[in-house]
Amino acid sequence: MKQQKFDPKFNTWYWIAALFGLLLVQYVMTNVAQPVATIPYSQFQQLLNDGKVVEVGVSDRFLQGTLKEPLPGGQIRFSTTRVEPPEFAEELSRHGVRYTGQVESNLLPMLLSWVVPVLLFVGAWLWISRRMGGQGGLMQIGKSKAKVYVEADTGVNFADVAGVDEAKAELQEVVDFLREPDRYGRLGGRMPKGVLLVGPPGTGKTLLAKAVAGEAKVPFFSISGAEFVEMFVGVGAARVRDLFEQARQKAPAIIFIDELDALGRARGVAGSYGGGHSEAEQTLNQLLVEMDGFDSRSGLVILSATNRPEILDPALLRAGRFDRQVLVDRPDRKGRVDILNVHMRKVKLAPDVDADKVAALTPGFTGADLANLVNEAALLATRRGADAVTLEDFGNAVERIVAGLEKRNRLLNPKEREVVAYHEMGHALVALALPGMDPVHKVSIIPRGIGALGYTIQVPTEDRFLMTREELENKMMVMLGGRAAELVVYDHYSTGAANDLERVTEIARSMVARYGMSEKLGSVAYDRDPRSFLAGPDAMSGSRGHDFGEATANTIDAEVRTIIDRALERTVALLRERRDVLELTARRLLEKETLDAAELARLVGRSTEAAAPGGAAPAG
Repeated sequence: MKQQKFDPKFNTWYWIAALFGLLLVQYVMTNVAQPVATIPYSQFQQLLNDGKVVEVGVSDRFLQGTLKEPLPGGQIRFSTTRVEPPEFAEELSRHGVRYTGQVESNLLPMLLSWVVPVLLFVGAWLWISRRMGGQGGLMQIGKSKAKVYVEADTGVNFADVAGVDEAKAELQEVVDFLREPDRYGRLGGRMPKGVLLVGPPGTGKTLLAKAVAGEAKVPFFSISGAEFVEMFVGVGAARVRDLFEQARQKAPAIIFIDELDALGRARGVAGSYGGGHSEAEQTLNQLLVEMDGFDSRSGLVILSATNRPEILDPALLRAGRFDRQVLVDRPDRKGRVDILNVHMRKVKLAPDVDADKVAALTPGFTGADLANLVNEAALLATRRGADAVTLEDFGNAVERIVAGLEKRNRLLNPKEREVVAYHEMGHALVALALPGMDPVHKVSIIPRGIGALGYTIQVPTEDRFLMTREELENKMMVMLGGRAAELVVYDHYSTGAANDLERVTEIARSMVARYGMSEKLGSVAYDRDPRSFLAGPDAMSGSRGHDFGEATANTIDAEVRTIIDRALERTVALLRERRDVLELTARRLLEKETLDAAELARLVGRSTEAAAPGGAAPAG
């Protein structure tokens, strides 16, 4: 027979109920066992005059006594309220008035003056304790806040995760170990204690962890790294201990710590923690101890996710803790197709929609970006009253995400519109003229976003991971195409190329200081990029901190300027050769405001044929 445990919790309501019960018993015993008649004071005086009173007990306001004969109700004891002064009572008696004394009740004011403040104090204390300690109150502040899931709670499995096949294969091994631990241990091997999911934001790390819970069918403890640290010293360490204790009791189980960098920042680094005994550092120390304190054969696996692995404490990443790191990177074109197929199942598509065509428009997009893209396309189709989402809706959604919202109400004067048109066509024509550049998808002078007065969109034909010096120089020329066009047409510069110059300078400095592409400086890396390798494909600039001399810094600056000046000269020369094409396409852009790839190719081809010796423009 299971023995019931005694719960020693103090419950205030039990004591209040007991007190009221005691008062009720006392009232019944004093009033039911010996009934007392409450009579008017005038009746008491009449009984007194008639000699029917045996004894009387006198207090300040009451008289209680015993009669010789019972009253009509059968009571032999009586109680009455005194009337003061006696002369006033005699005056009432002479006039034959029936009177009695009344005592103002002080019970309610007494309760309000004592009970209400106590209740307010207790209520305020309970509210503060719940706010500071979560739903469990102040005494539960050291308890773990982890949410426990099973496979039915997450509603996600590996079929819902696409574009990260390598990461799924690694995590499938964790799932199989939790299901069949004996098969994995038959040769003496052991599963890693911890698996760290590393990847840029939005690539699906948290979704993968939920899919593991859906596949493993074991308890899944999910908590964020920021939830461990509180304002009270020692709370984070207590929560870590409580989390691991709960997981051990329900093993086999999975512990998932999201945003591990909030908890596991490197110790002893400037800007990491306030001091050697800070609350966050104590919490990290406790996590390290707990990860050393359990056996992987017990069926307990730790999953964590971060997009900043470079700031994690090295002790977390050593063997025996997070033994395995799984990269969840931005998907390639095939991965983007798979992700789009997953999200497109939820919307009604037109026959012309092809996931491969949409994937070609979205290089560098993460899984979250693609989910947002499908949603934006569906909203655009709904806004125009369509029955299905078309490929044009996806193209417009890409422009909306990349370039920003259209600002048709932002009116530019005719001179500014003309400058913007030449600027954007300068980008487009240079991109069309140089080999190996991404095809131009669309050119527009419709303002978008916060400060873009126009935009030129290029769509890569394939994913690229390496670039040569010539390709980087050609990319710089495309960025300088707008500034060069302004110089060719107006012989002066405007402020519209500010962002282009920033990006060009970043590429040139990286070529010199990071990629070793300078003849004067040789194959030496002078800048170290402090940012994560997860920062994205456009993160080309290195850190501005350096450990080289002033003379080398001057040489780097001179080389950067030489590379940019040479690229600008080549761009200006190219556009002067194609001045007729620039004039024709810019005028057409001013008329239509937007040119797509087909019309741009037709205009450039017609102008080229007309400019060729003996050439004639095609009829029509």
